[in-house]
Amino acid sequence: MARFSRLEVLNRMTEVGLVPVFYHGDLELASEVAAACAAGGVTLFEFTNRGDHAIDVFRELERRAARQTPGMILGAGSIVDEATAALYAAHGANFIVGPSFNERVARFCNRRKIAYLPGCATATEIGTAEEAGVEIVKLFPCELVGGPEFVKALLGPSPWTRVMPTGIRHVTKEGLAEWFKAGIVAAGVGRELFKKEFIDQKDFAGLARRAAEIRQWIQEARGR
Repeated sequence: MARFSRLEVLNRMTEVGLVPVFYHGDLELASEVAAACAAGGVTLFEFTNRGDHAIDVFRELERRAARQTPGMILGAGSIVDEATAALYAAHGANFIVGPSFNERVARFCNRRKIAYLPGCATATEIGTAEEAGVEIVKLFPCELVGGPEFVKALLGPSPWTRVMPTGIRHVTKEGLAEWFKAGIVAAGVGRELFKKEFIDQKDFAGLARRAAEIRQWIQEARGR
């Protein structure tokens, strides 16, 4: 059962502006990575359903987070069907992210008051997701659909839309500023946050600094 309400989750995403996207089959490593993000001031964490027994890792990861970093909001990513969404929700997922929109997942999340962020790549897909109750859409694949210019064009006729691009190719101070200037509310970041050297060398202090750096860039992009 989710420990945070949908409203709390959406507000945190908007406030922090950064959602780390990560998967690893080793529980100990995943736990250290999540803790490093929290240490860097990033209190959201999307664990993706991308490997065998991923749910087992997530279940223990959420239990540890509840004890060790109780303010951390964990969610599940790469969810494409209702059954899998229900499985992760039963084990504490506070939000559900998918590469595409699924109406049954949207209905389930609405019924359980869980934030759902489906991947959308067109104005029609985004509108359909919003009609189903989605508050923040995941723009995916964000670079291929047009990048910041797509967001800027989209928000002209629909300024109420809330967008979170995932898979930004180059996460830099200037690049993030361009995305936030276009009007996004948050960015989902994977490999550009979880640099290979951090994971291979288990440099969790370096990872925490990287998380803090990206969050600072986002705050500066917002003029804060």
